[in-house]
Amino acid sequence: MPLIRRFFRLALCALALGLGLMACKPAPPVPPAPGFSRLAPEEAAEFARGLSTAWQGLGGYEDLAPTLMASLRYLTKRPPGETVLNKPGLTLTYAQLIATVEDLLAVLPALDSDPEVLAREFAWFAWRPEPLMTGYYAPEVEASLSPGPDYPCPLYSLPDDLLTLDLGAFHRRWQGQTLIYRLAEGRPVPYFDRRQIEQEGALAGRNLEIAWLKHPWDVEHLQVQGSGRLKLPDGRNCYALYAGKNGRDFVSVPRELLARGLLFPGEVHREGIRAALDRAGAEREAILAANPSYVFFRLSQTPPVGAMGQPLTGMVSLATDPALLPLGSVLALCAELPTTPGEPAAPRAGLALPQDKGGVILGERIDFYCGIGTDQEYLAFRIKTPARVALLVSRRVLPE
Repeated sequence: MPLIRRFFRLALCALALGLGLMACKPAPPVPPAPGFSRLAPEEAAEFARGLSTAWQGLGGYEDLAPTLMASLRYLTKRPPGETVLNKPGLTLTYAQLIATVEDLLAVLPALDSDPEVLAREFAWFAWRPEPLMTGYYAPEVEASLSPGPDYPCPLYSLPDDLLTLDLGAFHRRWQGQTLIYRLAEGRPVPYFDRRQIEQEGALAGRNLEIAWLKHPWDVEHLQVQGSGRLKLPDGRNCYALYAGKNGRDFVSVPRELLARGLLFPGEVHREGIRAALDRAGAEREAILAANPSYVFFRLSQTPPVGAMGQPLTGMVSLATDPALLPLGSVLALCAELPTTPGEPAAPRAGLALPQDKGGVILGERIDFYCGIGTDQEYLAFRIKTPARVALLVSRRVLPE
């Protein structure tokens, strides 16, 4: 018994000593809260001098006018006094964004010869930490408006039993959150996932098909990108535009293929992923169904539009998290971007406009819209880099 009591005393002492050492150990540093810091005038001027429009396919700054007008059409429909951004270091209303876009339109003709006008007329607020920059584009896919042996994979329009509930109407802590569901026997349940739709025929027989594609990856890839151009057998084109989604979490199919050893890093592009799925054989359906998220489309004769309901501009428009970088704002960005196959990435800096958002574009991430078609695929698939980002605000609407 004495030996047992001695053992427990030693154990308690050791525990007390360990807890004491843990209490003395300094806590790990807490990373600073995300927010904005205003650049000094000389730093903003240096950033402005490094901007270029050539790599964006623009003839000069005045070519930005149509895209800025698209932002202005959106902003002028919003309540001017409503706060659209409230983060450490910067609070903005829609009225301030409107003034910024209007003032930028006014100075466009002067920027090619004197880019430092941007530093004199606008305050620059750098976003910290630097966001991750990725890319997306509108792919061109072969499609038919009627089914057939060569076109077995349907695109669906938005079902009328897909319901959306604004959770923010119930409590302010849920502001901006929505619940997507359907009713089954009078009770709300999650909407059908990819497996139920594609493999179990949950939407079959409801006349929701709007087009048919050649390969299941064409469908899922179009859904990941959000919109695309359909190349029809008779040579005509039309567009499949985003209409809604089923509310399920997104899972990356390329990541699933990589984890199973069916895809190698150098093959993470549209044709490489399609080939890997074909090699998967009996596993293909399970791999595709690993992504329960499902997107619905509508057909259009006009090119893709963003979350503002306005046309997107390749190499200018961005998808962002509007809580951090509001739709309609003006950004300057700098990042190491891919150039051409076989060539190293190079620094690129220019003005960019948040005009879209995405279900997976949350927090410190921006998604650069590269444009429409196969030529933009190489760039979109290879952008994954930190970016230096500054939000521009007209000085005339900022308090001193």
